[in-house]
Amino acid sequence: MGRAIAEYFKNNTADRLRVFSPMFEEDEIPLQTLFRKYEDMPYIERKALDMAKGKVLDVGAGAGCHSLALEERGYDVTAIDISPLSVDTMRLRGVRDAQKQDFFTFEGSYDTVLMLMNGIGIVGTLKRLPEFFRHLRHVLSPEGQLLCDSSDISYLFKDEEGHFDYPDTNYYGEHVFRMQYKDTIGEPFSWLYIDKDLLAEEALKNGFLAEIVAEGDHYDYLARITRL
Repeated sequence: MGRAIAEYFKNNTADRLRVFSPMFEEDEIPLQTLFRKYEDMPYIERKALDMAKGKVLDVGAGAGCHSLALEERGYDVTAIDISPLSVDTMRLRGVRDAQKQDFFTFEGSYDTVLMLMNGIGIVGTLKRLPEFFRHLRHVLSPEGQLLCDSSDISYLFKDEEGHFDYPDTNYYGEHVFRMQYKDTIGEPFSWLYIDKDLLAEEALKNGFLAEIVAEGDHYDYLARITRL
């Protein structure tokens, strides 16, 4: 993904960023969406940016579109991503504080943590949610907020008669993906789509309150998560 982002920024065009999963047909990520301006973002992302406050941490920042939109408003933003090429691109685009960091080992204190474009998916599996919330507690300031979006993909398992046929082995929102750009093939990675009721339940178990503050057109939603 980092290579695709870097080439798109350099050339204003790029090959397909392909996405593979055992559960789905081959897909691709339109690279231009990673470079969009505030006015071109979907409602949920604009809502999240409008709700930002204080010092902001943008997790999985990619090409930095959310960080740049907030910097234009005068916010102090730290953008992190595990891809060095993504971080290099963000710096070239003008993100003032872009760092190659993994959220689960990152240190700091922030008033707003952003995890957009299904950003909470980096948790990977339900089993890792307690670890995620433990680390979130260290990263959030006492009155801080996490703004994250996800999707309830249960509709993918619904048949024509309205019955659901879920996997027997794991939660239906747990998936494994692999990306390919040209001849660069990434390692498989786990990704979590979590329905809003389960997110609220898991947040409560770990000492947080999850409120749904916006819903999109295709089973997606924005949650605001704060300490209890």
